[in-house]
Amino acid sequence: MSSFKGAVVLVTGANGGIGTHFVHEALARGAAKVYATARTPRTWDDERVVPLRLDVTDPASITAAVAAAPDVSILINNAGASPSTFSILIQTEEEIRTNVEVNFLGPLFLARAFAPVLSAHGRGVVIDVISAMSWYAAGGIYSATKAALWSATNSLRLELAPAGVHVVGAHVGYVDTAMAAHSDDPKTDPADFVRTVLDGTEAGAYEILADETSRQVKAALSGPVEALYPQLAPST
Repeated sequence: MSSFKGAVVLVTGANGGIGTHFVHEALARGAAKVYATARTPRTWDDERVVPLRLDVTDPASITAAVAAAPDVSILINNAGASPSTFSILIQTEEEIRTNVEVNFLGPLFLARAFAPVLSAHGRGVVIDVISAMSWYAAGGIYSATKAALWSATNSLRLELAPAGVHVVGAHVGYVDTAMAAHSDDPKTDPADFVRTVLDGTEAGAYEILADETSRQVKAALSGPVEALYPQLAPST
């Protein structure tokens, strides 16, 4: 079981809609300090929030963040990028590389860098914000990077468990933020998503399916690929 009471939390992508809610909700649950990281940190109206510059695609920036925040006990990998189109054949090479760097390599390298710090606590926590699209290839390179992060999260969970570090993977469909503004599909309120993730973390969950979309897609993985992608079924 994990608790935010007295914890020191680091949130990536803290300036965004979901990230801001992670900062506020962690404090509401008793966190002693929250490092609110972004490439361009903003000011906060709470002395418990420490703005910290972090570019998850820059190894030197990650190293500097570990040095600046040696007391972190909970790492929340929330920062993410989305391409301008979901067609993997149309996405530019720059978009593909950016998504790989931000959505996959960034959280992986950050977790690796903070692993000794979290292990020293004995009850450290890593929360990776993944996506229902990790199991549904509708997002082109976005889906591919989230699938890779899901796999890496599973690996980190197994390797960090002996050190007492609890690794959580959080999956959700669309959340009502600027990143999902292009879609008219149902969207989860970001505050509700964050509460669900932190409730699950405190309850000891390893994997959190935060909405009906993520639950349905995860369940469909055990079936034939044509059931998940009806367009692949033979025409009659």
